[in-house]
Order: sequence, then C-alpha cells, then structure tokens
Amino acid sequence: MSSERKKIILVDDTPIILKLARNTLMSRYDVFTVPSAEKLFLFLEKTIPDLILLDVLMPDVNGYETIERLKRNVRTADIPVIFLTSKSDTESELEGLSLGAVDYITKPFPPQLLLKRVDVHMLVETQKRELKNLNDNLMQMVEEKAGTVLELQKAVLKTMSNLVECRDDVTGGHVERTELFLNLLMEEMQRRGVYSDVLRTWDINLFLQSAQLHDVGKIAIRDNILLKPGKLTSEEFEEMKKHTTFGEMVIEKIQQSAKESVFLTHAKIMAGTHHEKWDGSGYPRGIAGSKIPLQGRMMAIADVYDALVSERPYKKAFSHEQAVRIIEEEGGRHFDPVLTEVFVASSDIFQD
Repeated sequence: MSSERKKIILVDDTPIILKLARNTLMSRYDVFTVPSAEKLFLFLEKTIPDLILLDVLMPDVNGYETIERLKRNVRTADIPVIFLTSKSDTESELEGLSLGAVDYITKPFPPQLLLKRVDVHMLVETQKRELKNLNDNLMQMVEEKAGTVLELQKAVLKTMSNLVECRDDVTGGHVERTELFLNLLMEEMQRRGVYSDVLRTWDINLFLQSAQLHDVGKIAIRDNILLKPGKLTSEEFEEMKKHTTFGEMVIEKIQQSAKESVFLTHAKIMAGTHHEKWDGSGYPRGIAGSKIPLQGRMMAIADVYDALVSERPYKKAFSHEQAVRIIEEEGGRHFDPVLTEVFVASSDIFQD
C-alpha cells in the first residue's frame, strides 16, 4: 500500500469553515481549500483528490449541482464526496445521498468527528481500490481468488460496520456483540432442530457476515439525533426508526453492482425487519408472526439482548438475568415464541 499522503479538497464559501476543517485534517492529509464550485473545477483540471468535502449552500453553483457535474464526468465520477452543510432535515440528506455523496456531516461539527469520518471513508476507498485491482487481475489469480475475495469482502463489511459505529459511538461494539449473540442463537436452533428446514438452505458463514450491516442505515440519520446523549423525543424516535428503510436502500445500491449477493440479501432483510414485532406492533411495516423473515426474528432477540445488558446515557445496564426475564415476558408479543424458548433455555451461554 502506498505511503503517499492522500489529498483532500475542501469547498466552502465560509472562510472559518475552510480554516477549521483544514487545521483538523492537515496533520494526516494534504489539504487544499477553494471557496466555490468554479474554483473546484479549475483545481480538478490539474489534480484529482482522494476525497472532496463539499458545502451544499453555496452561491452561484450549489453542492447538489456540483456533485451532479462531478458524477457526469468520467474523470471525476469516482471521487468520494462528503457534504458539509448546516441543513439538517432528512429530505436534504437523502437528496445528497441519492446524488452519490458517501456521507453527510452537519455544521457546526466537532473537529474529531470530522477527522474520524474522513479516516473511515479513506479506509473504505482503499479497500475498494484493492478490490478493483484484484478484479482487474483475476484471470491471473484463479487459484487464489476464492480465499482472497472472501477476505476482502470481510474487510469491506467490517469497514462499513465500523463506519456506523464511528458515527454512533454510544453503542460501541454493538455490531460485534450482536453477531456473536446471533451465532449462539443459531447454533442452539441447529442443535434443537428449530426451523431447521430454513437454516439448512442458508450458507451460515454468509448469513453471519451479513449481520454486520443490520444497522448500516444509521449512516443516514442526523448527528443531532444519532449522537444525542439522552432519550429521544417522540419526533426524534420517528426519525431514528427510518434507519431500517435507509439500510435497505444502502444495501440495494450495493446489490446493483454486486454479482454475488446472497449475503447482501440476508443483510437487506435484517436491516429492514430487525425492529418488527411478532404481534405486528413493530416498524417500519408492522408485519406480524411468521410473515417476518426468520433473519429479522433472530436479529431482534440478539439486538434487544445487547441493548438491555449495555449501558446507555439514558439507562444503566440490566443484569443478564433481568434481560432474559424481559425477553421471556415478551415472547409472543415482541419476539417469535419458538425462538424465545430457545433463547431462554440456553440463556447461560449468552452470559459473559
């Protein structure tokens, strides 16, 4: 991997933002600043950066128009763009993401948050380039292909899950723990012959890998909601609930360019259904009973168990025994009653 410093260009008509972002990033990256879209395109005639930080609300040519022009040009189409903006409504964020932005950072931003998000996206781009290079030379590497692609796939998945947890540091470690709990639950289901007709049709390794993306939709949730240190208001919770459908949208975009998508199918199902409830009172679609895919029913137990035994700014951690009792009481309401029985009967293995 090249040790050459990566290049970032900041585009913003506010000098103080340019200075703050430049001072934050310059210790790790070569940082260039321009005050307008016109200056950006002049810069791009000579140099292609590794990342563009782009203001949305600029005079003359705004950020949305700028990214559309970038994506139309084959020379600049693949440059990742992160929007910097004071606009905090969901519709604006979705518009930016739909136009091809990789992230959306609300101003004013804490310098360390900006640095973390840039670091993660630089890592993602490095992994993508390595994967592309591998594919370009695949015919010469047939014997090594299977193992190498699997490792790169794992690395990309891990990077994406790290991106979510980088944004949602309140729930740090949640992705790894839920994957562990899901694996324990699945092993017990296999041992007891529960839903074996479905499980035997799955590639279990792909299924477990896909669990890392169950909360990927949180990348589209506003910082002031995702990072709020206290309990959400009812309006904020309605916004947070959208991470399920946002997750489905993100995974669908990946599927459009992926030839092998079995694990992405599992991931999309879990992203969209892990907050559905057995009695139909869940979200986002209020489906009930066995109409909820098994992947979502399994993740619901793993997800809630981890939430119960983990400390949050608005609550202390429940004990393992308390968490098991709560899940048992919710069998047939929140959770699949058959899976609840499996969990309760084998609950000792979930305890650290």
